[in-house]
Amino acid sequence: MALLPQDAPLIWKDRNMENGARTVLEICAGAGGQSSGLEMAGFEHACAVEIDHDAASTLRLNRPGWNVAEADVHEFDATAYRGVTLLAGGVPCPPFSVAGKQLGPDDERDLFPRALEMVAQTKPDAVMLENVKGLASDRFTAYRASILRRLHSLGYETDWKLLHASWYGVPQLRPRFILVAMRPRYFAHFNWPEPVGTPPTVGKALWELMSENGWPGAAAWSRAANDIAPTIVGGSKKHGGADLGPTRSRLAWLQLGVDGKGLADSAPPADAPTDLIPRLTNPMVALLQGFRPDWLFSGRKTAVYRQIGNAFPPPVAANVGRAMQSALDGQGYGRPQQPLVTHELEGALV
Repeated sequence: MALLPQDAPLIWKDRNMENGARTVLEICAGAGGQSSGLEMAGFEHACAVEIDHDAASTLRLNRPGWNVAEADVHEFDATAYRGVTLLAGGVPCPPFSVAGKQLGPDDERDLFPRALEMVAQTKPDAVMLENVKGLASDRFTAYRASILRRLHSLGYETDWKLLHASWYGVPQLRPRFILVAMRPRYFAHFNWPEPVGTPPTVGKALWELMSENGWPGAAAWSRAANDIAPTIVGGSKKHGGADLGPTRSRLAWLQLGVDGKGLADSAPPADAPTDLIPRLTNPMVALLQGFRPDWLFSGRKTAVYRQIGNAFPPPVAANVGRAMQSALDGQGYGRPQQPLVTHELEGALV
């Protein structure tokens, strides 16, 4: 069963009643990309469920006051959280990824059925589940329809939309297929968030970090890295390591002046050649993923990279979360004042 304090559900309910907070039960929380974005949108975590020890440690490191359950969602008792406002999660993407075999519901890692069970157990006002672009393909039309039928039978109106992280200020392509379901009285007010503007280039986003050790080639490199990044690939414990993806991805990184065959431990030193093709560090990858500079990660180098690479960019989660908050308020969602992204996120969290 979930590794939770015996009284954690009671603490959540008491707190929820005291401050009238809109709460979220998040599954497959990972290293906190979606978590921090939903926090920025105004949701309070009743519980964050994550099976990976390093990722769960990352959540505790950044939010020691959160209720983090280091547990398999199949063994987690969601009934104790009946009445949360939102059930959210980034269910595993390998069953639908074009980089894999695309086994979909035949893949043992498919957690959509369990997520739907948890919706039935908790009866939230809203649901948000995100996955890779592959789930939007014709191959999975029938499977998507079965998910929507189940949600409709539970009393939700639904919509699915492909969003690109770059639409919300993240300097990376990263298309994500996002499902939003809400009770009809709230869904009537739901609108997907509009794009917030052009994201910075890789060179602009990483200039400070790339030049922090005095590398004389940093300025020229920054000017040449004048596009957004390809989708960052985190891999899994079974496949993939601390590199920036398969051959095609590495070629795209090389066009930006980045050596994608591995990660560096630090920015280039002051005595590095000006024409060096640098590797990225984990903090650089995290910035390109939309994490705040002060969000810390637990674990060894490869484990940290995997957490970052598999994350849902916080600015995307924040903007979708804001849209859901507006719908819950009975209002249409307006264009945010500014994108919540990279260095502009500093100070955005309370």
